[in-house]
Amino acid sequence: MSALRRYLIAAFVIFVFIGLWQQWGANSWRPLPTPGRHPTQAIDKDFFWRTIEHQYPVTTFRPVPTAATDVLPGVQAKFSPESAEQRQIRLSRRAAIKDAFSRSWKAYKEHAWLRDEVTPITGKPVDTFGGWGATLVDSLDTLWIMGLKDEFSFAVEAVSRNVSFVTTKAETINVFETTIRFLGGLLGAYDLSGDARLLSKAVDVGDMLYKAFDTPNHLPVTRWDIHAAARGESQTPHGNTLLAELGSLSMEFSRLSIVSGDPKYYDAVQRISELLAAAQMKTKVPGLWPVVVDPAREDFDVGSDYGLGGMSDSTYEYLPKMAALLGQRTGMYAEMYLRSMEAADRHLFFRPMSPKNDDILFPGNLHASVSDGHVSTKLDPSAGHLTCFVGGMLALGGRTMSNETHVEWAERFTGGCVWAYSSFDRGVMPETMSLTSCPSRSECVWSKPAWHGHVLSAQSASKENDGALLVEAQRLPPSFTKIPDARYILRPEAIESVFIMYRVTGDPSWQDAAWRMWLAIDKMTHTELANSAVWDVNPKSGEDPGKADSMESFWLGETLKYLYLTFSEPDLVSLDDWVFNTEAHPFRRLKR
Repeated sequence: MSALRRYLIAAFVIFVFIGLWQQWGANSWRPLPTPGRHPTQAIDKDFFWRTIEHQYPVTTFRPVPTAATDVLPGVQAKFSPESAEQRQIRLSRRAAIKDAFSRSWKAYKEHAWLRDEVTPITGKPVDTFGGWGATLVDSLDTLWIMGLKDEFSFAVEAVSRNVSFVTTKAETINVFETTIRFLGGLLGAYDLSGDARLLSKAVDVGDMLYKAFDTPNHLPVTRWDIHAAARGESQTPHGNTLLAELGSLSMEFSRLSIVSGDPKYYDAVQRISELLAAAQMKTKVPGLWPVVVDPAREDFDVGSDYGLGGMSDSTYEYLPKMAALLGQRTGMYAEMYLRSMEAADRHLFFRPMSPKNDDILFPGNLHASVSDGHVSTKLDPSAGHLTCFVGGMLALGGRTMSNETHVEWAERFTGGCVWAYSSFDRGVMPETMSLTSCPSRSECVWSKPAWHGHVLSAQSASKENDGALLVEAQRLPPSFTKIPDARYILRPEAIESVFIMYRVTGDPSWQDAAWRMWLAIDKMTHTELANSAVWDVNPKSGEDPGKADSMESFWLGETLKYLYLTFSEPDLVSLDDWVFNTEAHPFRRLKR
């Protein structure tokens, strides 16, 4: 080979490499950080929340796991090769989701940049979560996953330079929401990209939130007066606190300790988990915790209502996810998960009656009352969009714990939410609903009179009222007895479980279900700028659902991300290597 020819070949290779570098950006070529180690980072030692004195300092910390304890079973199915036609359909669907994200992201950039949310009809900025750019931070890992690397770099630079967690105009902040959106968003984007600026900013958030744990018993103030804390005022945890807001901090704080090397965050949330574990079998409904607990007195059986839905949901969700994150097939989190699902199976799970006798499940709400030392319980067969995470939780937990019964339950729960979507003419399920429960989960024969009777009972109607008239007046689909909240606020939970079921089973029918759900959602919520929450998924024929001019950050951070991943290659953010927090931010799992 002549010297000139070798020179031309070398020049061509360099030209191609430079072109690819310019197209995809340096971030896509940067090696990911090794779990438990972190790259050089610029931590501002003078950051306010690192300089403020703690009144109840912790002096010894629980050691942070640096490697998995066990080799966990695989979560994902072994996927069969797809045909050229299947690939074309999948990629066209994925492109449609990416286009929807790009529209919403463009609306946010143009009308609400650096603010929490944009109103998708009027195009106004709204601050709902401290004014720290919730949509910006929630969208970081979605930008990376969708291959929008230039937008990702632009967004990271904006967060690094313009978002400060020193203070806020909000009177109080919700520690749970701040943790899952901001700390989770920064950690997920860091785990994917390895950009040290994101870790530095995550440590800022962590150190701010850590001050909320500066109480006599080191349990956090969940609705936190950040300004009083900044002034050095004494603080104690509140008496009545929602279970989810106390028990759903473990993933983010644990991951922050793992990647930063600072054990204080992990130590803080492990204390909460240990208290939950100690109380789990001592509640009025052993195995479950009530929706309301009292961290001030460390009393985890204050309330009388138990369920897996809103206000308690992510505490249960994080049990198998912590086991996956830390690589623990046994131990505290695995044991709490298994005990809670055994209790939920006995007390909460019900099968709704349906015309086609669908083999589906939902988790209801249980009320427990105590009289003369005896506990009596009553199940309310109600559910909602927030309970639709249960299918995904059971699928992940079942695979992680090698429990096929849980995977079978997962299919029935996820199928229930798909059924609820399809039950309405507009193809979208409401925020909350009540259903006709079957006498037995094994057999259930449809009965219209029984349904009408349940409608009367659910609505506390007089016997003179005809259940059929209420069904007609309220446009209730078969089995539905009441719709307390008819909104759809762009929630992701049903899509989340469909995504996980697809990854766990490899069954493409879950992709088809996700696509039908997406078409219905987009048709109902589409605006000129983006997508909007609606007031009523079940309006009268010919009437508009009524758009609420609201688009929470989870639309870009969760709903569209899960849809995109459903139509992506299975190795993109594989569930064998990653676990999502409750805001859909992926954390790298520890491995042996």
